[in-house]
Parts: sequence; C-alpha cells; structure tokens
Amino acid sequence: MSATKRPSRSAPRIEKADTGQNGRLTSGAGEASLETAADKSAALALTPVSHETEQRLDRFIDLLGQWQSKTNLVAPSTLPHLWTRHVSDSLQLLELQPAARRWMDLGSGGGFPGVVLACALAERRGAVVHLVERNVKKAAFLREAIRVTSSPGVVHLSEIGNIVDTIEDRIDCVTARALAPLNLLLGFAEPLVRKGAKALFLKGQDVDAELTEATKYWTIRTLLHSSRTGGGGWIVELDRIERRS
Repeated sequence: MSATKRPSRSAPRIEKADTGQNGRLTSGAGEASLETAADKSAALALTPVSHETEQRLDRFIDLLGQWQSKTNLVAPSTLPHLWTRHVSDSLQLLELQPAARRWMDLGSGGGFPGVVLACALAERRGAVVHLVERNVKKAAFLREAIRVTSSPGVVHLSEIGNIVDTIEDRIDCVTARALAPLNLLLGFAEPLVRKGAKALFLKGQDVDAELTEATKYWTIRTLLHSSRTGGGGWIVELDRIERRS
C-alpha cells in the first residue's frame, strides 16, 4: 500500500482565547462575540459557502450552543473556535467529492461533519445525508439540528454495523470524524465501498501509524489530503477496501 499525500492551503493564524471551566469565555460578551465573528470569518475564507448555507450553519451552531450545556457534543476546549475547528474542517470534504449527493456519516455525534454537509447540500437536488448515531441524546440533537436548518438529513439511531449492510439507498460517499482507529473504520465502510462509495475519514497527525496498522488486515487504495484547518490533520480518501485472507 502506498499513499499519496496532497498538501492544502494552510489555515490562517487565530489567537487562542482565554477560556474558563467547560470552555466558557472568561472575557465579556462583547469580546466573545467579536472572537466568534473572527473565527467564523476565518473559517468561511477557507471554505466559502452561499449566503443560504451560512444562515443554516448559523442556526446549527446556535442550537449546538444551547445543547452543549446538557449534552457533551464537542470538546469544551474547542468551543471558542467552533467554526475553524469543526465547521470548516467538515466543509472541506465537499471539494474532494463535489459530485456526491448521497452521503453517510458514521458516528455523527455533535453533527460534524454530517449536519454541516447536510446544510451545504440543501440546495442540491436529490441530496441526502444519512447520520448514524447510537447515543439516544445525540441522535435527538441531530434530529433537531436537521429540523431547524431544514437540511436534507436522515438520522438513524442505530449501531453502525446494523446500517451499513442493510441501507437500501446507494451511498456515494461515507465519512467519519473522531470516531475510531482506521482499522475499525475500514470494517464499517467496506460494505459501502464495495458497492461503489468513496470513503473520506478525517484523521490526525498519527495517520501514518494508523495506515501501517490497517494494512496488516486490509488491502486498501488511499489518497491523503492535508487538512486546510491545520493542526497536522489529514483526510484519508479510499476507493478500495478488501479484507486480507
């Protein structure tokens, strides 16, 4: 297995804010608002969207803020930089599969990348994002996010293994972010890739080690894209997954 790495544009520098417990900003509301606006501006400079999509994303982020206090949807330390850390990180997947209309996001959790993709695809005819989540509270949040954003998403409260083998809709692209080691993700995605789907997995700095471990059990064809949002992240693109005998 050989993986080709493609560089991407680097993220603009954003100064880290002072945060208190649970990631809440310790500065005044005005400063927090300015920081959020700057973070959003930086994110949309990296991954531009239409005005309509931006409005849907605003509603999603507002909802996430409301739910975060009662359901841990994202790491509290990332709250000051939701747009660059999570939204833009999710949006960049669309450029790698621009023709894909039917997506499946495994372990959707707080909605990244699944809900973000659905928001961006709302203006595309026939588009749908299947969001798979086994946690009842998180699945409830995902349903509410799809409702308030009027986005083309379907939430499946289910174990991943129960969905990938049985879903009738043909999937163009399967995604996962911060879910599991690559070796396990390949097992989840294999039934979909076997039927023609591409896989896009967001990974961190240890991607090479994960690829080395995965190839002990799988024959794969990969292409690596460096993340636009920095931090040494990578996107693993796959169009072939076969279990070694």
